Amino acid sequence: MNNVSTSLTASELVVAYSTGEISPVEATKVALRAIEEHDQKYNAYCLVDPEGALAQAKLSEARWRDGNPIGGLDGVPTSIKDMFLTQGWPTLRGSKCIDANQPWDVDSPVTARLRENGLVLLGKTTTPELAWKAVTDSPLTGITRNPWDPSRTSGGSSGGSAAAVAAGMGELSVGTDGGGSIRIPASFCGIVGFKPTHGRIPLYPASPFGPLSHAGPMARSVDDIALLLDILATPDHRDPAALAPPVGTYREAVRRDVRGLIAAFSPTMGYVDVEPEIATLVAAAVTKLAEAGLQVEETDPGFTDPLDAFGVLWSTGAAKWLSTFPEGSDKLVDPGLRRVWEQGLTYSASDYLDANAERAALGIKMGEFHTRYDVLITPTMPISPFEAGHDVPPGSDFEWWPEWTRFTYPFNMTQQPAISVPVGFTTEGLPVGLQIVGPRHSDDLVLAVAKLLEEVLHS
Repeated sequence: MNNVSTSLTASELVVAYSTGEISPVEATKVALRAIEEHDQKYNAYCLVDPEGALAQAKLSEARWRDGNPIGGLDGVPTSIKDMFLTQGWPTLRGSKCIDANQPWDVDSPVTARLRENGLVLLGKTTTPELAWKAVTDSPLTGITRNPWDPSRTSGGSSGGSAAAVAAGMGELSVGTDGGGSIRIPASFCGIVGFKPTHGRIPLYPASPFGPLSHAGPMARSVDDIALLLDILATPDHRDPAALAPPVGTYREAVRRDVRGLIAAFSPTMGYVDVEPEIATLVAAAVTKLAEAGLQVEETDPGFTDPLDAFGVLWSTGAAKWLSTFPEGSDKLVDPGLRRVWEQGLTYSASDYLDANAERAALGIKMGEFHTRYDVLITPTMPISPFEAGHDVPPGSDFEWWPEWTRFTYPFNMTQQPAISVPVGFTTEGLPVGLQIVGPRHSDDLVLAVAKLLEEVLHS
């Protein structure tokens, strides 16, 4: 098991805080000790601030002692992906081309909401350079590894966050997802990862990957995801695409009765090759959902692989971002990112608009699909975690990362909420995730179905 944590979830931790059984200081010390003991092996963190974390934990401890916590997750040890601006800490985004010696005096909306609600910020987690790929390694921070098997990748681009949560190095984390970057490592590391509807969690500064980009919570339970989403789903004037506040709370909505709703189960989406063990585990979990009262019909959503359009949107976004880097940066960036950069420069404005039109058409098609089916269920990943340090599985014919994660990026293009929930392990002891996708703005529904899945798997 390689020291993968079986500690309390964030939800259980705050109950222990309320009774005085555990204090935020004790929980923070446990998380910091786990980082000290295990992170040399996993490389999930690129920055750790023990003194700052303990100071925050002491303030939280006093609030709980006085019966006055400032949020539902006050005092919970948490990490944040090194893509979010964080006052007092550099945000280097896995790149040697970003100068650490500059003022870092702005919090992103995500960081601001965490602070306002009293969560304890342990540090920042690793990312591939500019979060460009679905594994986590970079020229700046090296290779992040999977806690279930350190020879394997944690996935990416939020691989540091997933590894940290899986290994007990903090109960919660916040990642980003432009093509699967929360759900891929959540599946590979055996945790829950949620990409909410686009705009549900505000982003600042705006991502160059534009309409593909989401932020989302990562945790060890669906309840924890709901609690963290309640905190993060607050509008921020710096994001013009931010949605209005949700009606009600996700911590209540997660317990909604979804029995009788209709789910489409698509084992392959009509075009994905899935490893047999993964297919078996996912199908078994879907059978349990059906036995619990969800009406399941096996059908595909009915679109062809949008890889080419995604590639245009992704590479042009990368090229735009890298155009702001200092001269000579092309010699310092990840070689794979440099190739994507160069590819992005070959596309015209018309190419981009055509790809964006395809993205919009795909969203309309899925909107129509969801008039018949409340949710869509698929595997999260078609393959198991492969050898760390590679962008694609060694020996495969794949040329770049989207070719091995075809279940995830379509739903960035459509901007739909999608969650990965662990459903078991392969015979090699590697985690497998199941993906639940809902219509735009149905974050509460997706969480409720995920909660039902979690319950039937653990009953």
